[in-house]
Amino acid sequence: MTPSTATSATDLRRDVPAYATPRGSNVSAVSWGAIFAGAAAAAVLSLILLLLGTGLGLSALSPWANDGASGKALGAGTIVWVTFMQLAASAMGGYVAGRLRTKWIDLQTDEIVFRDTAHGFLAWAVATLFTAALLTSTVSAIVSGGFQAGAQVAGGAASAAAAVGAASADKSGGDSGPMGYMVDSLFRGSKGSAKNGAAGSPEQATAEVARIFTNAAAMGKLPPEDARYAGQLVAQRTGMSQQEAEKRVNDTFNQIQAKKQEAETAAREAADKARKASAAAALWLFISLLIGAFVASFAATYGGHQRDD
Repeated sequence: MTPSTATSATDLRRDVPAYATPRGSNVSAVSWGAIFAGAAAAAVLSLILLLLGTGLGLSALSPWANDGASGKALGAGTIVWVTFMQLAASAMGGYVAGRLRTKWIDLQTDEIVFRDTAHGFLAWAVATLFTAALLTSTVSAIVSGGFQAGAQVAGGAASAAAAVGAASADKSGGDSGPMGYMVDSLFRGSKGSAKNGAAGSPEQATAEVARIFTNAAAMGKLPPEDARYAGQLVAQRTGMSQQEAEKRVNDTFNQIQAKKQEAETAAREAADKARKASAAAALWLFISLLIGAFVASFAATYGGHQRDD
């Protein structure tokens, strides 16, 4: 090689811009600082919007009948708000990750777009993991705390009803459970007659019939001897014949059983509605997360384009 040729080659290398020289393999293609910054922004915005949505939702609730938003309206509002929250937080996180990432000056446009998309997706993924790992207990406390008032009201009403029932049983004498029923059977006549073993007062007779019905409801049927004995107590109180009194006892017990069946059916229907609502909520959450991943990737590409410009 002649000196002139070597000099020309050196001059050509000097003329090549420095940014056109390919970077070494030690340069990372991932800007983790930008990713964590975008994830933090998305997580904080998610928490803020969650607090706002919880406040708006609880303000729409009311313990009074025919007051406040309906269950369907609250469900639809929750779906819309969760979707909006995911979109806003994902867009914020993706844009921040794309705008703050290191500028690449030796890559083609397609590669830059791919890396920006990956940064937005990683920011969304990290934010989702942070929210699931760190904010789950906080979110549960916030949501459950708003409904404790209604639960305490319902629990207080149930406790009051139980207290009233217990007070009635104490006033009438005896236990309202299986033990009270077994004790009552000790004082019946030799053939299950109420003439010699009847309760001494109307209150005691009423409580004894109630214990008979309670025991029969647990068994699922009213034994004939209990129906006959309760009919004798009713006949003594009302003056009707034994046959009419027994018919009234059986009809009343059948009404109690029907109400019991209605309550069990209502409980099953409520459980089925809760199952369907949970399934629908899980599906909508899945869809909103997918939309959030797409929005975060697109926002990162947009932020990276603005950074390069």
